[in-house]
Amino acid sequence: MSRAFVAVASAEHVRRGRADGFMQVCHGKSGPLRRIDPGDRVVYYSPTETFGGRDRLQAFTAIGRIVPAAPYRFDMGGGFVPFRRDVVWWPARETPIRPLLPRLAFAADGNWGYRLRFGLFEIGEGDMDVIAEAMMAAEPVATALSA
Repeated sequence: MSRAFVAVASAEHVRRGRADGFMQVCHGKSGPLRRIDPGDRVVYYSPTETFGGRDRLQAFTAIGRIVPAAPYRFDMGGGFVPFRRDVVWWPARETPIRPLLPRLAFAADGNWGYRLRFGLFEIGEGDMDVIAEAMMAAEPVATALSA
């Protein structure tokens, strides 16, 4: 049975990963990526447009499914060699989090921002379904059948 996760990164970083079919979390650490299994769903939350910026976005910016491959290292230059995980990203629209908060179990205690500081955390399938619906996400048939 698949699980669901929220990953956190700036929108600019998420868009780069979405364009190239990968995800990175927690400044390229491998441990968090190893907790995710092939077939699991992942949604990115972006607090800002730019890394380290004050340009608040607070939106879900990508959603997809992990492909059957292990995390791997990728040389981004300048000595930065983070771990990545391949993802099939779905067509979806970026969606603000605030209107969804009353419907999300992970936000029920009112302290939803605290969980986001971990960079990657598991959520219930119901929360993922709410987010996917709001994003108008459309999982490609090929990935839905292979999950």
